[in-house]
Amino acid sequence: MENKNTRENTDLIIGRNAVAEALKSERAIDTLLVVRGEKHGSIGRIIAECKDRGIVVKEVDKKKLDFMCGQGNHQGIAAYAAVHEYAEVEDIFRLAEERGEDPFIIICDELEDPHNLGAIIRTAECTGAHGVIIPKRRNASLTWAVGKASAGAVEYVPVARVGNLASTIEELKKRGVWVYCADMDGSPWCQVDFSGAVALVVGSEGAGVGRLIKVKSDFVLSLPMRGKITSLNASVASSIMMYEVARQRLGIKAK
Repeated sequence: MENKNTRENTDLIIGRNAVAEALKSERAIDTLLVVRGEKHGSIGRIIAECKDRGIVVKEVDKKKLDFMCGQGNHQGIAAYAAVHEYAEVEDIFRLAEERGEDPFIIICDELEDPHNLGAIIRTAECTGAHGVIIPKRRNASLTWAVGKASAGAVEYVPVARVGNLASTIEELKKRGVWVYCADMDGSPWCQVDFSGAVALVVGSEGAGVGRLIKVKSDFVLSLPMRGKITSLNASVASSIMMYEVARQRLGIKAK
């Protein structure tokens, strides 16, 4: 009988030969999963190649990998294929230049829910954003679930994955990008001038934007919360702010 878990993880490549062939064919690999302690023989060579290519390598317990692979013969290794090739930050700036527009970038800070990331990418495409930046660690990535939630937007919106989000933000600021993070106790989102190059930072579902990322941002924005719930879904909150940027860029006047 087909295992429900493997049916849902349609992007999971199982076994040493299968993973090696995926790398050989230059298929986009999101994350390599290796049983803890397994580094000998061909596994060691696969790990080295993945690190050279900037692919995230994670060690996992054998029981966990057994479950993820539906008890299949994974030989101590498996890999998640990315639903789309990752871009570079430079690709985002290049797209903005091609369109003759100031860069409009979405930054996700440890956003773990793939459905939220997919929804954010979808809204980013609809609002004319030039790209999305995510960290390599502790963040949802371009898995099959994200691609499905994006409704195809991953084909049009460059998604760059970086090793150090704080350093990337510093580089963006050096290139003239104003960084706005969504958090509590900030300025009302609708009273902010979003002219020029803009980067919107969206925090995790539970903890919000990290302290260091918040400090490095130029502005903190917030939405009014009048009910008993103290926070919005990350994709919903970011969508409101993305559309405010779009409204201002299109010159649509509020009555």
